[in-house]
Amino acid sequence: MMKTTLLRACLAFSLVLSMSAACAQQGFSFVALGDLPYGSPEKAYGPYRALIDRINQVAPAFSIHVGDFKSGSTLCSDEEFANQREHFQRFKGAVVYTPGDNEWTDCHRTNNGAYDPLERLAALRKGFFKPGQSLGSLPIRVQNQAERMPAFATYLENLRWQHQGVQFNTVHIVGSNNNLEARDAAASKEFHERNAANVAWIESAFADAVAQNPSLIVFAFQADVFESKNMWEDFPGWSGFRKSVGETLLPLAQRWGKPVLIVHGDSHRFKLDQPFMLNRQPLTNVTRLIVPGETDVRAVKVTVQPGAALSFELISPAP
Repeated sequence: MMKTTLLRACLAFSLVLSMSAACAQQGFSFVALGDLPYGSPEKAYGPYRALIDRINQVAPAFSIHVGDFKSGSTLCSDEEFANQREHFQRFKGAVVYTPGDNEWTDCHRTNNGAYDPLERLAALRKGFFKPGQSLGSLPIRVQNQAERMPAFATYLENLRWQHQGVQFNTVHIVGSNNNLEARDAAASKEFHERNAANVAWIESAFADAVAQNPSLIVFAFQADVFESKNMWEDFPGWSGFRKSVGETLLPLAQRWGKPVLIVHGDSHRFKLDQPFMLNRQPLTNVTRLIVPGETDVRAVKVTVQPGAALSFELISPAP
């Protein structure tokens, strides 16, 4: 009897292992979106909610919003922030959010309400980030940099999580040259402190990858990091992306050698390419996805197949 019981237990355990291996081979999908909604509530909220409805129909493993949940010419008010929290809760699954420049760095503009950008950044951190948890109706477990690295306890918004052998990271890198403004002492101080946190977070992502050996590393942030490039350099000295991307992420990706996917918004036009260079040599293991946005109210379904093969599909709002 004992042998029979032991045999059944072994068979059951083998079946579980087989099912787990089969699931790992099936691949999965996530959705990337950003620069939405843009415009007044009367104009922008309806199409955006229809897009969320369509994403809910697709039922991805999770969604990633890469920032700019409002346009650069609308109020940075508490009411607007509350409306966008409600939008994130309309996702039936999990949604991971990383900030854009429109919701804090540019809020000093008169047509944004002449807010203090640092006060708005503090409000974002308080309202949209919880230790260990994403947004959405069914949040997933995430790691916050604030938890992992006590030296950077402010940075709740830098997140990391794993899914079926893929490592995902958000990094707080935003447009408007990443808030690097030499003429504004407060902005410059904020930039240098956050830049140091971002560099440490990127370095730790690749350190984790060495230990865990994911098939793919994904980085999601808001900025188009080529906004400061010139004909000689992708990341000149005045670029707010030089240290974090040009001198950290790209060299580490080259050393890693396996596939890396960078997802960002800011440019508002859907694009898939491999534009990154290091020492004038193309980084063929690094792929970039720019999500649509602004007037192009669509998202991108990214399917990760076994072996880190990627496919991309545009998603339009539900009719």
